[in-house]
Amino acid sequence: MTFFESLIALLLMAILLLQVARRTWIPYPTMLAAAGVIVALIPGSPVIRLDGHTALALFIAPVLVDAAFDFPLAAIRSLWRPLLALAVGAVLMTTGVVAWIGWAFAGLPIAAAITLGAIVAPPDAAAATTVLRSAKLPRRTVEVLTGESLLNDATALLLFSAALAVQSHGGIDGGVALRLGLAVPGGIALGIACGWVHRYVVPYTRGTLGGNLLEFVNTFLVWMIADRLGLSAVLCVVAMAMFLANSPIVRASARSRIQSFAVWGGVVFLLNVLAFLLMGMQVREIVGDMPPERLQEALKFAGLVVAGVVVTRMAWVMLYNRLAQRFAVIRGPLKAPSLAQSIVVGWCGMRGLVTMATAFALPTDFPHRDMILLAAFGVVLATLVVQGLTLTPLIRLLKLHDGGAEEREMAAARKSLADVALEAIADAKGTVAEETRRQLEIDRDALVDAAACKAFEERQRLKRAAIAAQRDRLFALRDEEKIGEDAYEVLEEELDWRELAVGPEDIRTIEEG
Repeated sequence: MTFFESLIALLLMAILLLQVARRTWIPYPTMLAAAGVIVALIPGSPVIRLDGHTALALFIAPVLVDAAFDFPLAAIRSLWRPLLALAVGAVLMTTGVVAWIGWAFAGLPIAAAITLGAIVAPPDAAAATTVLRSAKLPRRTVEVLTGESLLNDATALLLFSAALAVQSHGGIDGGVALRLGLAVPGGIALGIACGWVHRYVVPYTRGTLGGNLLEFVNTFLVWMIADRLGLSAVLCVVAMAMFLANSPIVRASARSRIQSFAVWGGVVFLLNVLAFLLMGMQVREIVGDMPPERLQEALKFAGLVVAGVVVTRMAWVMLYNRLAQRFAVIRGPLKAPSLAQSIVVGWCGMRGLVTMATAFALPTDFPHRDMILLAAFGVVLATLVVQGLTLTPLIRLLKLHDGGAEEREMAAARKSLADVALEAIADAKGTVAEETRRQLEIDRDALVDAAACKAFEERQRLKRAAIAAQRDRLFALRDEEKIGEDAYEVLEEELDWRELAVGPEDIRTIEEG
């Protein structure tokens, strides 16, 4: 099979597995890990090699930008203590333990062993959050896990770049030390500068196909500039994305936001599929070229690395839990995490795209590259399958849930939005203003009164039925050639906005929660 044929086959498989994941508690990255194993077992699969810089830019940059746009700065300010413990402390501890395993049991050079540790250290939140959305965990727990995923990538990739530079250079001298010292502040400064420039370009391309393409071009361009200058490309794109996400000038319209979310969601999913495909192909080549004795040694080593990664994270999280329970300065104003929360956070250590992308980025002449790649793939496979399949049962066993807090938060927020809408038109006069106020009052009352909520839901149901009939009629008008394609697209978009405005079928009152 050619690479293109393999990609199409795996995409079809991934789409099928995604449908299974949507209807079960199995996260889709676990499904993709299984697909990667299948690819590794298919005879005749092509082997595709990517340049290390290309692999990091292709797989890491869009994922970081996507995560940075979605994560609020306020959460970092309020949760900086647990985020620091996980995104820095846990990554450093895991890197150190894995580096010791690589040095002691596989004879890796120190820099190469640290490189392996940095590759497998950062958990991927994609698998965890897929489960956590359905499990309804407390909001703080979910925010800590998603924030960790964004920040620990930066920590791990900084370690990876530093260890790779030391290994390639043969040691540390003044030039290497200066470059590493400037990488962090220089990357952040460059990212903010690029965001400041880009925010003046966005208004001219917003809501267009070119605007969506520019988002990706800008992401890769900023990454490449930072990489060429020897700065931290990771921190550069994260700083740029967070600057843009919190800048009122680039606040997107509803239409552009819907388009952008759909495009970025599809691209991130495609990158995950492509990464598992390429990893499966490389593993097949490595296993095929290894003598049986070497393969047995590599598999034992991979098992040790998997055990080191899982045990270290769990031990570190439990240690932080005990310290936070005892010392208020460690937890700050936050409530001390419960034992159940700590167990779940410790078990949410699934590795994924970042681990595979950094493994791809290793030069072909890197010491023990075959063993490092197998170990990385082993960590991804073991954590996604074992932890991914047991996370939901563990949450149920610990009876850890948010008690309906999310529904109550949404209901209270909806009421607050309705109140401010009424205040905005309180001084307007005339029949139209009265009708508008009355409609807003009806919508607000549905959030605090059960009887009004039933009436509201009935009105929404009738609106949805009317829109469905309009949509059927619009299809018929196009099929009968009574309207052209341009008019059809405009009217279809108007119906889409109306349907979105009607909202979801389930509306809960604040009292019901």
